[in-house]
Amino acid sequence: MSSQQEHLERIRNKVQVLIKQYQSIEKENEKLKADIEKRHVLEQQLRERTIVLEQQLNIIKASSGQLDEASKKDLEKQLNVYIKEIDKCIAMLKE
Repeated sequence: MSSQQEHLERIRNKVQVLIKQYQSIEKENEKLKADIEKRHVLEQQLRERTIVLEQQLNIIKASSGQLDEASKKDLEKQLNVYIKEIDKCIAMLKE
């Protein structure tokens, strides 16, 4: 083989190695993206669960009379929001 052919062959081998490394990194990147998406979904589920539990705690406190004034006002605001949403739904059903 001539010197030029040997040089081309080395370059070709290096390019093949780089392509394999690139493909490997791409696969790892896709796995990491999927993992991130799963974690985002889990985080959202945990946030929603936290909200539900906080609401249940407030209901328990309200029913047992353990709410302070600020909590009572927050609960009243939340109940008003729910009532408005229910009223909107009823109005939509009447149409």
